[in-house]
Amino acid sequence: MSEHEHGPREPGRTCAGARLHIVTGKGGTGKTTVAAALARALASDGGRVLLVEVEGRQGVSTLFGLPPLPYEEREIDSVPGGGSVFALAADAEAALMEYLEMFYGIRRAGQALTRLGAVDFATTIAPGLRDVLLTGKATEAVRRREGGRRRPEGPFRYDAVVMDAPPTGRIGRFLNVNSEVAGLARVGPIRNHADRVMEVIRSERTRVHFVSLLEEMPAQETRDGIAEISDLGLRVGMVVVNMVRPSLLSEAGLATAAAGEIDLEALATGLKAARLDDADALSVSLAREVTAHALRVRLERRVRGELADTGAPMLDLPLMEGGMGRAALEALTNRMIEQGVRP
Repeated sequence: MSEHEHGPREPGRTCAGARLHIVTGKGGTGKTTVAAALARALASDGGRVLLVEVEGRQGVSTLFGLPPLPYEEREIDSVPGGGSVFALAADAEAALMEYLEMFYGIRRAGQALTRLGAVDFATTIAPGLRDVLLTGKATEAVRRREGGRRRPEGPFRYDAVVMDAPPTGRIGRFLNVNSEVAGLARVGPIRNHADRVMEVIRSERTRVHFVSLLEEMPAQETRDGIAEISDLGLRVGMVVVNMVRPSLLSEAGLATAAAGEIDLEALATGLKAARLDDADALSVSLAREVTAHALRVRLERRVRGELADTGAPMLDLPLMEGGMGRAALEALTNRMIEQGVRP
């Protein structure tokens, strides 16, 4: 019997043992925030976690209140329990310079190519090259061990790597780098590099997590993304339902409000007892708000059911009313840990 037939798995189970966590989601769902909270949760037991941003938006630095991050790994946060979160803003141009130096020893030539605009030209006409360079940096960090090649059996440099990946509409093409570079290089160093990248991405210790809202469009993109990733033979992780708002009514109250059967007279009487002005008009406006809330809750429950039908484990994160800041990020981290996400 499949996991889908058994019902959704717990988030903690699907994260356990994974070393590369790829986080995707429709724009506006809070993907970067979720990736950061996940990195902190995975570091909560004293671990070292690398958070990699690949879109060049500097969303991680903004979230943590830091200056723009350079193309180098640096510690950005200490987590209660002794853990550390490091961050890297991956850049295709810098990754190409590193690649040329590593495999050909021609960094200066690469710098000359940059000045001539050849790098931008190459990655524009061959976007698969850009993607393999960006994913390659994250997957190299997954494989890296303390002591490098001198100690191939030494401990891993990072306990886990979290990638703040492109949106769901592009995630399949971004991760399927072997297919993307097939027409560019069938043999040689670029192809070998792509093969090593795909070896990590296809590993049983890699998970692709999806961030959604309880809204129709993000949920549809999530379902489509899960189907695409599954078709590629990659391992789906959890669905993080972000910005969840609580229901303000009882089940009976929700049913009454959704049916438009609110007792306006009783509502107006209560408002008059509270000595509010123009209670009759206010009761009509308030009834409309309550009905809209009930209909939204009904829609969210339907959307949640559709997400649950994917069979992926679901993890809820609340809407942070005061906006994102240090305290809010810590609260989201704690909610992840409470729902089983640990190293």
